[in-house]
Amino acid sequence: MTTTTPAREPAPSWRTPALVVVCGCLISMLAFGPRSSMGLFIGPVSEAHGWGRDVFALAMAFQNILWGVGGPFAGALTDRYGPAPVLAGGGLLYAAGLALMPYAQTSTELYLTAGVLIGLGLSGASFGIVIAGFTRLLPAEKRTWSIGIATAAGSMGQFLFAPMGQAFIAGFGWQTALLLLAGSMLLVPLLAGVFPGPRGMASSGAPAVTGANIGYVAAVRQAFQHRSYVLLVAGFFVCGFQLAFITTHLPPYLTAAGISPSLAAWALALIGLFNVIGSYSSGVLAGKVSKRYLLCANYCSRGVATAAFVLLPISPVTVIAYSAVMGLLWLSTVPPTSGLVAVMFGTRYMGTLYGFAFFSHQVGGFLGVWLGGVLYERTGSYDIVWWLSVALAMFATLINLPIVERPAPSLAASEAKA
Repeated sequence: MTTTTPAREPAPSWRTPALVVVCGCLISMLAFGPRSSMGLFIGPVSEAHGWGRDVFALAMAFQNILWGVGGPFAGALTDRYGPAPVLAGGGLLYAAGLALMPYAQTSTELYLTAGVLIGLGLSGASFGIVIAGFTRLLPAEKRTWSIGIATAAGSMGQFLFAPMGQAFIAGFGWQTALLLLAGSMLLVPLLAGVFPGPRGMASSGAPAVTGANIGYVAAVRQAFQHRSYVLLVAGFFVCGFQLAFITTHLPPYLTAAGISPSLAAWALALIGLFNVIGSYSSGVLAGKVSKRYLLCANYCSRGVATAAFVLLPISPVTVIAYSAVMGLLWLSTVPPTSGLVAVMFGTRYMGTLYGFAFFSHQVGGFLGVWLGGVLYERTGSYDIVWWLSVALAMFATLINLPIVERPAPSLAASEAKA
């Protein structure tokens, strides 16, 4: 049988599911915005200190990997204590990293601020924690929809903050721009206060928390013994590789090809705008059609779009077209991926198990952003990484096909013993 949580703590009348969803979406927007604007700073920061692009790229690589490393721990804390304290702490770390970046005078200081502080802040304040809260808040039939909404909100942050960041840099300089972005992150702890505690996270219309209460270590062990989960995690690695490479290196790639810095910033913004559509649509579709087929279609389309972009001459038209297509595909992997985790293992350890999947995503992000910087410095071109991204897209397409969309046998066995 399925085990349930203890009696839910009474929630204040004002703490409605609708309010929690709205505030969670605002947190996703705020957290994803400054992070997606980091590629705009690679030129100004590198020029100010006389660094190659590989220095800033390594800082972003540290940011991605620490975001991933912190994900399982932040997820476990969310499963135990609820999203509010995790989101608040993450927001404060994120703000501190942004605020201290302008004062970094050495590469080590840049790694500590842009890499360590922002990376750990993102692990606690990103949409992954919001998603973990939403999965317990809403009924199963609305779960992937709410994930799509949270992901789309993060994309809206990219749409708003990319041109805003460029405007801040142009109007006030890159140092002040970072301080202004840091100030925006101080809103996250305030918004996090609307999330109820761990036993008050479900609404009256939501199902009880599913999955046997077997402990975090046993849950993780069972997950990695399940072939479909391993395949899902491996595919998510590719998503991280592509997103981190494009977020950091697309702006300098475009400006080196003669595209104006303003259009390079708008390219990131367009990705965010179209991903609002893509993420929401993915969330709706993931509740109606095969989640693994959605993932296969996404990765394959990314590979085809990237190959066409690299082969065609770069122009404003191709930049806008590629940004729009990649925007539709950008975070559209999140609803089916997180939805499959819930299908396989229930929602009790959702934060923890999605956290490990996201760690794989961020390992890919580390390699994508770091290899982009290193290979550019050594070859003077991003071509190798673009084609590696195409190859990985096809790899992810193939390994998602065998995924089985039903509860893992280990989950059923554990529930039967409970």
